Amino acid sequence: MSGSPRRGARASHGQPGIGEATGALEKLLSRVETETAPEAEARTESLRGRVAVVTGGSSGIGRATVAAFAETGLHVAFNYLDTGEESRRMVEETCEMLQGRDVRVFARAADVREPGEAAAFIGQAHDRLGGLHILVNNAGIGRDRALWRMSDEEWRSVVETNLSGAFYCTRAAAPYMRAQEFGKIVNVSSVHGLSSEFGLANYCSTKAGLIGFTRSAALELGSSNVNVNAVAPGYIRTTQLTERVPAEILDRARERSVLGRLGDPQDVASVILFLCSEASRHITGAVIPVDGGYLI
Repeated sequence: MSGSPRRGARASHGQPGIGEATGALEKLLSRVETETAPEAEARTESLRGRVAVVTGGSSGIGRATVAAFAETGLHVAFNYLDTGEESRRMVEETCEMLQGRDVRVFARAADVREPGEAAAFIGQAHDRLGGLHILVNNAGIGRDRALWRMSDEEWRSVVETNLSGAFYCTRAAAPYMRAQEFGKIVNVSSVHGLSSEFGLANYCSTKAGLIGFTRSAALELGSSNVNVNAVAPGYIRTTQLTERVPAEILDRARERSVLGRLGDPQDVASVILFLCSEASRHITGAVIPVDGGYLI
């Protein structure tokens, strides 16, 4: 129609035409991108020289995370539960693995189920390494049994390690992060915090609770520029938890994964590293499955 405005021309009533509005939007987006988006190299380089604490860092996902952090240039502290010669040997192997990297490493025995030990470990890590910027609550155990056969100790030990331990360590780390108005916290949950299986009442309860704790901590610490997120690994090879899982269950997990495989600890460590970098600066309160499609 002759009375219709031409495409790209100014419309009536003083409103911009489509072409002008599109150009203005593109200009705005370009300015926002260049002004606020971190440079790609800075997203990982910014981690260099900072301090990370990893609970349960001498094996499995914890060890892979410690290695990934050290490779990136982070000074790393990790604790372990001293259960005898084997546990101490694993710590020695982890420390040897980190030799040759230009980072400081602090390791000590500490039981995260004990509030005093958890707080002492966090405080010593801060003092020994000169700061505290990242906390990964990875320490976890499993004591699988049908709930009507589960003992008080089997329930209590899993709850206190997997859930209470994360609370104690986060509570101890929060004042440092709030004071500096910066921090990254990653809680290692599980696909079993999102979907249950038989015989895992204690484990599933703690991992689901850890997801709730992640969201609450994200809400409370967000004003201090502290990101709190969780990863939810599926069945991961070469961890203490999967060592006790019967082969037929692992085979079913492999078949259920849409990628047709079990994960490696490095698969989870890579996501944790991402969540601790500036590449994820606008992500908080999130739960990221690392399960090869197990939950689909």
